[in-house]
Amino acid sequence: MTAATYQYVDLPDASVVTTRALLTARENIADTVAARAMMCIHGGAGFGKTLAVNTCLRALEPADEDVRKITFRARPTARAVRYELFTALDLAGEPPRHPSEFDRLLKTALAERPRTFLVDEAQWLNGEAFEYFRYLWDEPSTQLAIIFVGGAGCHTVLRREPMLSSRIFIWQHFTRLTPSEVLDVIPLFHPIWDHADPDDIAFADQHAAHGNFRAWAQLTAHARTALARTGRPRVDQELLRWAFSRLA
Repeated sequence: MTAATYQYVDLPDASVVTTRALLTARENIADTVAARAMMCIHGGAGFGKTLAVNTCLRALEPADEDVRKITFRARPTARAVRYELFTALDLAGEPPRHPSEFDRLLKTALAERPRTFLVDEAQWLNGEAFEYFRYLWDEPSTQLAIIFVGGAGCHTVLRREPMLSSRIFIWQHFTRLTPSEVLDVIPLFHPIWDHADPDDIAFADQHAAHGNFRAWAQLTAHARTALARTGRPRVDQELLRWAFSRLA
């Protein structure tokens, strides 16, 4: 499976690599879905959270798990969350005008069969929005699993909401790749690193990528361009310095 669909940049020949964080996420997500529970995956930007979750959830979909993705780009009200859910569930007709009628419609739809919501960019959610997800999840008739994925703000806001925080089944914190993980993982990430000198990979991580998968994707794209333009057979530190100049 290539990573181009999920990477920050369109990067031909990139592959999803099985990091320790991804393996942990796979287990945590499977357990959360089986329990019809809620979990929170949080961490810094570019650490591979969304890529890992999308990869893991794709493996669940052939098993008849109805996975719906919801992404927020601004701080939504409960009303906005209702409309996003209406759209995500592909419900027919016009959205109800009154909150109580809207809530009944959503509860009825969520009771039809097991569903999993991936709520991405969850750092944008405030207490009101998180509370609305809890309200739906608490309904006995719904068969709902929820995976919140977001930056550090997601964890902070959730922890401030005792009613919701106490219901989070699993918390998972994504961190930077360690230097040893970089040497294990990056050669598998893209062919240009497959035969690279480990010292050059470490050099690239120390000066540009810093254990951040999104930064590695950007750096790889620039290094790939440099290889094509210079005709060099492999990455070296001179070529990497040119790529660094584009990232400054």
